[in-house]
Amino acid sequence: MAHVKNHDYHILHPSIYPFIGAVGAFTMLSGAAHWMKGEWGPAVFLLGLVVVLGTMAGWWIDVAREGEVGDHTPVVRIGLRYGMILFIVSEIMFFAAWFWAFFKNALYPMGPESPIRDGVWPPEGIVTFDPWHLPLINTLILLLSGVAVTWAHHALVHDNDRKTTIRGIAVAVVLGVMFTALQAYEYSHAAFGLSDTVYGGVFFMATGFHGFHVIIGTIFLLVCLIRLMRGQMNQEEHVGFEAAAWYWHFVDVVWLFLFASIYIWGR
Repeated sequence: MAHVKNHDYHILHPSIYPFIGAVGAFTMLSGAAHWMKGEWGPAVFLLGLVVVLGTMAGWWIDVAREGEVGDHTPVVRIGLRYGMILFIVSEIMFFAAWFWAFFKNALYPMGPESPIRDGVWPPEGIVTFDPWHLPLINTLILLLSGVAVTWAHHALVHDNDRKTTIRGIAVAVVLGVMFTALQAYEYSHAAFGLSDTVYGGVFFMATGFHGFHVIIGTIFLLVCLIRLMRGQMNQEEHVGFEAAAWYWHFVDVVWLFLFASIYIWGR
């Protein structure tokens, strides 16, 4: 019969989410552009942000429901994993641009007489952070959170121990919140700002975007925690948690490079 499924793939029903998401993203772009010009942008930007966040939440809820009703066959789960891998690769390229900007300016600093004479790095007047105080604490926090995520994943995959998995993810979420709070505290005590030379711009853009990714990863893990507490996901079907774990380890590795290059070497 024509309506009988005779394959392992999941054929999606028509969805309005791509259109709504595109409209929200364009609204955010328009609002951000006018916001930078000091015009009516903030309200429009926030409206677009609400639309985008609502689209993301609704879309991912549908994906989670598809998994619960059995639409995520082994073949579909492979596709979801490939999609997450490609997304992480795109994020690597994103951060590679900021590392490129940092090392270019650190190795060939522009001075007032450039290109006749190079400047100094960090630029004059910039008081950098001591990497062996708060940045080191944040490094240890992220590394411990990665250990907690690995512990939780191992408990689910090898032991089918849901209680240990829930505990591990909960620990990782708490550590992620701690990292964000300490980074906000660090920013509040910075001796330079975003517009203070190229160092300030690259520092806050690179570490700030990483902090944004930490917030996203924390929410990602929190959603997995809620789903596990509600009895969803099991030893065989846990692509959502697997993707969250990959993303969290990616965030950990990026921070290690930031800590080693910007905080230590960049001084």
